[in-house]
Amino acid sequence: MQGQSAPTIQPAAPDAGRAIPLPLAPEDQARADLYALAARLLLAPPDAALLGDLAAADPILGSQDERPLEDAWEKLVLAAGVMDAEAVADEFNALFVSLGTPPLNPYGSLYLSGFMNDTPLAQLRTDLAALGLARVAGVAEFEDHLGALCETMRVLVMRRTPLARQQQFFEAHIAPWYERCLLDVGQAADARFYRVVAAFVAAFLTIEAQAFAVDTPFDAAALQ
Repeated sequence: MQGQSAPTIQPAAPDAGRAIPLPLAPEDQARADLYALAARLLLAPPDAALLGDLAAADPILGSQDERPLEDAWEKLVLAAGVMDAEAVADEFNALFVSLGTPPLNPYGSLYLSGFMNDTPLAQLRTDLAALGLARVAGVAEFEDHLGALCETMRVLVMRRTPLARQQQFFEAHIAPWYERCLLDVGQAADARFYRVVAAFVAAFLTIEAQAFAVDTPFDAAALQ
């Protein structure tokens, strides 16, 4: 599935001389893939190819604790099968794009401090710099956009960043506000496809939060 869009976060400097990485463990690859898809859907509307891939996707088969993600995934797959790419793009623009202030602004600073580009964004940039990451030049969205944060988590998983460091980043910059943000998306009057997207992303991030709490990533090997 082509879940990943153009990157929003990248290494601040080239990884010169870095060895070719070995394949990730199945559960980590599945986590990275789900973060990539969440980022892709939050940062831009899916094109016809991605909707087609989603509509043909296999179900997620997990443990009882992962049932909310299974259900949300099933609804996302069904929605992708009946939605037109142009209609989804119009919906995305109505929700997230405006000449003035969009109805929805999925930025951490806004949810954590009440203001755009505030202290939480500065703190995030400090943490990204410590991780050797930075926003891609020319990208319009700020680093505290929820989609950009999902992209950052994908990078951390793909780079085999220690789980404790992944947890620290997640709990500092995603956990405090993602539920409120995604609830706002799901309850927006113009949300149809994105109501389903919000439920999927919320279910996945909730499982991540629960897994970090017990220091064990969720079992997503069934996605392989």
